[in-house]
Amino acid sequence: MRRRAFIGGLVCTAALSRAEAQQAGKVYRIAIAHPSYPVSEMNEASDRLPWFPAFFAELRRLGYIEGQNLRVERYSAEGRTAQYADLAREVVGRRPDVILSGKNEMILLLKAATLTMPIVGISADPVAAGIATSLARPGGNITGVSVDAGREVWGKRLELLKEAIPGLSRIGFLADHETWDSWYGPALREAAQRHGLNFVGPQLHGSLQEPEYRRVILAIADAGAQALLASDQSENIANRGLISELATAARLPAMYAYPEFVSSGGLMAYGIKLSEAYRGAAGQIDQILRGTKPGEIPYQQATKFLFAINLKTAKTLGLEIPPNVLARADEVIEQ
Repeated sequence: MRRRAFIGGLVCTAALSRAEAQQAGKVYRIAIAHPSYPVSEMNEASDRLPWFPAFFAELRRLGYIEGQNLRVERYSAEGRTAQYADLAREVVGRRPDVILSGKNEMILLLKAATLTMPIVGISADPVAAGIATSLARPGGNITGVSVDAGREVWGKRLELLKEAIPGLSRIGFLADHETWDSWYGPALREAAQRHGLNFVGPQLHGSLQEPEYRRVILAIADAGAQALLASDQSENIANRGLISELATAARLPAMYAYPEFVSSGGLMAYGIKLSEAYRGAAGQIDQILRGTKPGEIPYQQATKFLFAINLKTAKTLGLEIPPNVLARADEVIEQ
């Protein structure tokens, strides 16, 4: 049976802090449609998904307050990949003013379901994925934030991981087959070859929930991997605490794509903070609600990358981070 999670915000009318940018008395409807984030955490007070407080705080600053002039409808497939297409069609059928989503696959499904409803997507390279015509002028009904700086950043992650673990030669890549079959596969294999690394272990398949993560991480360890590199796909973000726990239990030092993984017990991460991406998305939603066509709003790109290390996790793993690697860190968690 298809399952859908939905929470609607209260509807009422209030004075707007930016009356010149909005229609007085109008209630705006935003749908958050995500493949894996829990509906219960898509809110202004979330601890598990701290980028949502940043998103709602920016909306509030721009004059949109849930329960007053803003209604938020929340949807999630909870990592059940077979339900992504149904979820996309259902959200479009609700006809919100704007849809906020993540992951290239989900955004493409939403795009296939509507050519007119505005969509703001937070994802990897939207041009390579066929989501946007260009970053400067996306075209159509979609804009958003690109959270990946391209192929080079994955080589940087491998470089940092190898410097932190002398003698590293075998590594697992925690990703589904769609990720491997995209540009990630060739780019990662090329970067791994440059650093003298070989990928071992299976890919993620089916519903990306706890049993599948347990199976794959254990299999990667059994295949002789000495470390783990986790892809930046949305399901991994939603399960980052579980992944960090399983990787540590399997004695796999791991590199992640976002600093938020390190705050959840991950060893290392190199990438942007998701909170910045969601603040940017809030600004784009504001532009759309004020009448700008999504295809005319340039995609925002990541500009500031942070290298984060969790020394508590390193100690649990019995790993001593070399001083030269530690000196390059922008954020260090010690307790």
